[in-house]
Amino acid sequence: MEAMEDDSLDVKDDHNHNYRASGSNKVRTYLSSQLSEISTVPQPVCATVPVGEAGTRQGKLWSGATGGSKFMDSDTGSESSEVSETDSTAPGAASEGKFALDSTSKFRKFTRSRARELTVSTQLGLRLFLNAMAVEDYRKNHWPNLEKAVDRLLIQNPTDHISVSYAQIYSYVYKCVCQQHSELLYNDLTSKITGHLQQVSAHLQASPLENFIENFNIALTQYIASLQCIVPVFMYLNKFYIESKLNRDLREDLMKLFADHVAEKHVNTLMPLLIKARSMPFEVQPSTMASVVKGLYSLRPEWAQLAPDLFSGFIPQINPPAVESLLQDYAAHDQKLQMELSMNGFPRGDQSRKRASEDS
Repeated sequence: MEAMEDDSLDVKDDHNHNYRASGSNKVRTYLSSQLSEISTVPQPVCATVPVGEAGTRQGKLWSGATGGSKFMDSDTGSESSEVSETDSTAPGAASEGKFALDSTSKFRKFTRSRARELTVSTQLGLRLFLNAMAVEDYRKNHWPNLEKAVDRLLIQNPTDHISVSYAQIYSYVYKCVCQQHSELLYNDLTSKITGHLQQVSAHLQASPLENFIENFNIALTQYIASLQCIVPVFMYLNKFYIESKLNRDLREDLMKLFADHVAEKHVNTLMPLLIKARSMPFEVQPSTMASVVKGLYSLRPEWAQLAPDLFSGFIPQINPPAVESLLQDYAAHDQKLQMELSMNGFPRGDQSRKRASEDS
């Protein structure tokens, strides 16, 4: 300090504050030593700053460094700045912040996709649970009531009157279709009617041959009468499931069940009996014969080829169209039929009142 005081005594300046003295070299040497001491002072190491505060703190450090690290050289008047170590650590902090942002973005995307998957799985599970509850409700409430009504309609006679609430049956069918139980309802209905027809077939199998035609006609007539009640109350099922999705008709499906489970099993027994009954007039009522033959033709038109003469007596256009070259054969056939009727006790009647021929 004494040396500095001694040197400062030698420093003189003019009115423009220009340094001039014998001790100017000493002053310059002193300032240089002070600058070297300041540059050798260890700078604090910047810690890793969180992403949100990196920019703020970096700005503060930069402003502090630029504000407090300027020195003036007495000879040259140049301004020098101290380089802060914040500048050297800024790229590392920025890279760490970018990595943190990328990690956060990826985590958010993962959580969102995971939440979406959980939402879909939860909805699927809830839907399955609700469907299971709806199926259970269908099994416990709707179908048992419909089954009882179908049973009563299947066993009724055409002349009997059974009190059935058709509005209630239709309401059950409507609820089943609206609750997406159309397929279940259709399968249960066809299964129920199939079981009933199997019982009818077993009953016909045990029927004696002399009553077979009558019993078959009763079964067919009763079944057709039942369909006239069943098909209308299941109209909603027929319209929105069978016709729209299966491209079929409920009545045709139910008639096909009768053909498959009853008529087809007994047609080989029924045909010989019908042919024999037709050759013996009034052995079977004509109305019964007509009902059975027409019923068989409606079930399977190809069965007419098993006995064309039989079916042609009740259904038109079974035989091929008449040909002019066969007129004599047709006349001979008619004469033969008349002779057979006459021999069986069906005379032609009194011919005395017949109008005389103009030729006579």
